[in-house]
Amino acid sequence: MLKDRFARTARAAVRAAVIACALGGAVLVAGCSKQPPAFQNLDITGNTQFANNFSLPDTSGKLRSMADYKGKVVVLFFGYTHCPDVCPTTMAELSQALQQLGPDEAKRVQVLFVTVDPDRDTAPLLGQYVEAFNPTFVGLRPADEAQLTKVTKDFRVYYAKVPGKTPDSYTMDHTAASYVLDADGKLRLFVRDGQGATPWVHDLKLLLG
Repeated sequence: MLKDRFARTARAAVRAAVIACALGGAVLVAGCSKQPPAFQNLDITGNTQFANNFSLPDTSGKLRSMADYKGKVVVLFFGYTHCPDVCPTTMAELSQALQQLGPDEAKRVQVLFVTVDPDRDTAPLLGQYVEAFNPTFVGLRPADEAQLTKVTKDFRVYYAKVPGKTPDSYTMDHTAASYVLDADGKLRLFVRDGQGATPWVHDLKLLLG
C-alpha cells in the first residue's frame, strides 16, 4: 500500500512538473520585455492557458467567485480530504506561511481548497477539514460532475480515481500544485508542492507589496 501511495504521489508530481515546464517556456516568451519580480515559484503572469475565475459553492452552499475575494491574494489548491500526503502537507505549509506573515498581511491572503472528490467530501466534512488547518481557509465543493469538470478543465487540473480494495477506499490522483492570483484577480504563480513554508512567505510578500 505504501509503495502504491508513493507511486501515485510520483505520478502527480511528474504531471505537475510537465505543466510547469510547459508554462515556463510560455512565460519566457511573454516576459522578455519586462523584468519580472524575483519569485521563487514559477511566474505565470500573462499566461492565457488558465482561467482566472471560478463559480463554486462553499461549504455553506453560497456560490463563490473571485469577486468575493477582491483585494486579497488568493491561493487556489485542488485536492481532497482523504488525501494521505500532498494535500495535508500543502495545507499545513500554507498555515505556517500565514503565521509567519503575521496577522496584518495574513488577513490579505485567502486560501481556497477545491475538492476533486465531492462524492466523499460532504460540505460538513470539507468545512471541518480546511478549518482544522486554519480557521480562515475556505472549502469549495463542486455541486455536480459538470462543475467539477469545468473548473478542473479551466485551470488544467488533472484528477482521476484510483480504485481501492473496497468501493469507498479509492484514492485520487491529482495535480500536486497550487495557483496564486494577485489582489487584482490576475493569475501570477504556479506553486509546486512540498517546498515548505519559506517560498510561500517570500512570494506572498512580493504579491502583497
